[in-house]
Amino acid sequence: MERSNTYGFQKVFGDLKTNIRSYTMVIALIIIWCILGVLTKGVFFLPRNLSMLVRQTAGTGIMTLGMLLIVITGGIDLSAGSAMGLLGGIAACCQVWYGMSVGATILTVVLCGVLIGAWHGFWIAYMKVPAFVATLGSQLALRGVLLGITKSVTIAPMSDAFKMIGQGYISTAASWLTALVFSAVAVGLIIKGRGAKARYGFEVPNWSVVGVECVMVTGLTLAFVFILLKYQGIPIPVLLMLALAAVIVFVMNKTRFGRSVYALGCNREASDLAGLNTRRVEFLVYVLEAVFCGIAGVILTARLNAGASSAGESAEMDAIAACVIGGASLSGGVGTVVGAVIGALVMTSLDNGMSLLNTENFWQYIIKGMILLAAVCVDILTKRKGR
Repeated sequence: MERSNTYGFQKVFGDLKTNIRSYTMVIALIIIWCILGVLTKGVFFLPRNLSMLVRQTAGTGIMTLGMLLIVITGGIDLSAGSAMGLLGGIAACCQVWYGMSVGATILTVVLCGVLIGAWHGFWIAYMKVPAFVATLGSQLALRGVLLGITKSVTIAPMSDAFKMIGQGYISTAASWLTALVFSAVAVGLIIKGRGAKARYGFEVPNWSVVGVECVMVTGLTLAFVFILLKYQGIPIPVLLMLALAAVIVFVMNKTRFGRSVYALGCNREASDLAGLNTRRVEFLVYVLEAVFCGIAGVILTARLNAGASSAGESAEMDAIAACVIGGASLSGGVGTVVGAVIGALVMTSLDNGMSLLNTENFWQYIIKGMILLAAVCVDILTKRKGR
């Protein structure tokens, strides 16, 4: 009996170690939050600041979702920040200059995003221009178009309905319902994932570990919503980000297109030989990225209640860093939506924390740059160990 109990303890302990490795980024995020909480003397954890934090994360997170698709294919988009700024500026022009409705404004932005993405996809997928070169050129060109359209002046104000996209909150009842739905879906996915691994003969964690994981996810979700309700509730941009993240999770795991994106990033030649239309897949991921940049631009413009010529500057670096920090590989074939969203939350947390600490701008750039470099080094070292 004693030997059996010892074995059971070792099994559970081993499962916990495995799960800790898989949740390294979550642990790192918690450590970062604790450090920022101490340095800001608790201001970081105030409900108002956490509400602002998640609202700011929404724009970066949505752009990161699109960037993730490109990174998984082994590409990169250096024009994402300029595209977000331009499309946000177009939204402001539609609202202020032409008096368009919210629906017409969003439709115009999405169509312009499709055109920008198609432009990138044409050169990269069909003309074989390196993504770095094509998107670097667009970074400069799109920024120039934005300056030309806005005449380097701020365009404001937006309509009240449009501002709700970036500044609004859902009701208390809707917030709790969202928390319960999110928790139920997360728990269901955890249990379903264990069952799928068991069916295919993979090693699975002990049920006690799964139970602890489910309780932690549910508890953290409910606690976080409780804190947000101490201010005004869950921001509408966060709901948009979660909805888009859910769509991308489904696409990447349950559709042929999603599997093709991973296959393209793992081995382009093998994908071609397998009959995949790699050019079309690559074309579509750039279109999707530009559309997501447009949505992020709309949220930014609505949140600021203005379209500015400087909007989106260096935002693509945050998106790329979020992908890498979240576990995506710049060489392609690896990356998850959950990791990308956590990476975006890490980057926004650093911005928020350093702003609370009144850190000078040059230090913010240095710290974020070093974090990106460290994440890339971890990716490289991990691959070397796997060989």
